[in-house]
Amino acid sequence: MIQPKPKILCVDDEPLNLSLLEAMLSPRGYDVVQASNGQDALEMIRTERIDICLLDVMMPEMDGFEVCRRIKSDKEHGDIPVIMITALTDRENRIRSIEAEAEDFISKPFDAVEVLARIKMLLSVKVLNDQLKNAVSVAEKANLAKSEFLSSMSHELRSPLNAILGFAQLMETDSPSPTSNQKESIIQILRAGWHLLTLINEILDLAKVESRQVPLIKEPVSLAEVIEECRGMVDQQAQQHDIRMIFPLFEIPCFVLADRTRVKQVLTNLLSNAIKYNTSKGTVEVKCSECTPGRIRVSISDTGKGLHPEQLKQLFQPFNRLGQENGVEEGTGIGLVLSKQLVELMDGEIGMESTVGVGSVFWFELSSAAETRVDTNKINMATAQPRQSRKAQLHTVLYIEDNSANLELVKQIIERLPDVELLTAVDGNSGIEIARKFLPDAILTDLNLPDISGLDVFKTLKSDPATAHIPVIAISAYAMQFEIESGLKEGFFRYITKPIKVNEFLDALHVTLEFARQQITIGNHHD
Repeated sequence: MIQPKPKILCVDDEPLNLSLLEAMLSPRGYDVVQASNGQDALEMIRTERIDICLLDVMMPEMDGFEVCRRIKSDKEHGDIPVIMITALTDRENRIRSIEAEAEDFISKPFDAVEVLARIKMLLSVKVLNDQLKNAVSVAEKANLAKSEFLSSMSHELRSPLNAILGFAQLMETDSPSPTSNQKESIIQILRAGWHLLTLINEILDLAKVESRQVPLIKEPVSLAEVIEECRGMVDQQAQQHDIRMIFPLFEIPCFVLADRTRVKQVLTNLLSNAIKYNTSKGTVEVKCSECTPGRIRVSISDTGKGLHPEQLKQLFQPFNRLGQENGVEEGTGIGLVLSKQLVELMDGEIGMESTVGVGSVFWFELSSAAETRVDTNKINMATAQPRQSRKAQLHTVLYIEDNSANLELVKQIIERLPDVELLTAVDGNSGIEIARKFLPDAILTDLNLPDISGLDVFKTLKSDPATAHIPVIAISAYAMQFEIESGLKEGFFRYITKPIKVNEFLDALHVTLEFARQQITIGNHHD
């Protein structure tokens, strides 16, 4: 492909100067265009492909400094290199050229060799800048495509898991109760299903972290509280492996500046690894200390086999399980690299020391923070109030879902609620019709429907005075954090991700129906 000649715009109110520049540049293979004033120059820059601008300073109506400032303030064309050319050689005008963001400054009478050399240099820089901009654009598009792929993959993987885990949960609590053999089989199905979901979440988490799509809320986080919560999450695993856990006693409050959820994720990952890869009847100990002023170190030591120096070099690499690939413990090898990336996103450090035959110590450091006090008077009391028993009245719930397995799952869950009647629709438009006709107490909708989206269903119902009061719960396999936040921001009453956890689903439904009942009560009082 033949590359076009570099196009140079020469701007000067003196025709003789323009003729001189053209005579100098055209024979060297440049395409020269001319403008005799600032307004014409700006118009040419907006309408033509200009590679570099040679700009006279002293011009009537609009001087070269103002023209340069306007070029540089143009978002689309501000990267065009500008060389100021003037008979004024004093220091003040050179400073004004710099302030106008011109790339270069040449004094008249100019030396042709010098001008050509400067033009060649700036054009080379522009080529590099253009290549960089293209690379950034390609990377941004790739990142967007990656996000869309992750969202789609999450949805496609979660949908079948919803049926597997949902029906297994129902079978586990069925009446009559399953036999002991059946119960063991159900436990195995649930264990494998939840483990598969964990692997999916880890892979998606790693991809989000690598593309810097993880939202972080930095705030003072109590290590005592986080460690206690993580302790509850790994206690059962430790008991199954016959591992003794030792946790620190905090005599004084200890806070770090971090994202609470992500600190828990890192700590749980490290504790889980320390338990999994420990020796039988081994020990895991957690310690907290101020390693340097303003930095808190959390260390997790185990009495496992330890790692060789060669293995340590491969630490924190994705999908590398450091010799455990053929072991009995399940995993992706993602936990450590994910922990490293999360700690670094929180401006921390993570590391590890290990001795073969003795064990390993994983540690991470975060900035310390001052203790924060919560004003209990500002806590939403609705969350602290005990549940009230439901009245015996019949509630109607509409579920809009095109996947027959998911529809059947929710049907069977609702059948266990004697005071709830379920209406169903297999697409958005019929769901809207049913909602308008029967005015259910609550609506559940999938977001990925065959005709219109669940979001469109929601917006249509909210715009109709007859149905605007009905709380709508989104039930979706689109489970990435930004999708959940976006759904809640749109106004969904709750956002439940697939696979459904039956107890969480029932809790959300209870809160929604209670809200609907209160709305009706308030409406009756107003009447």
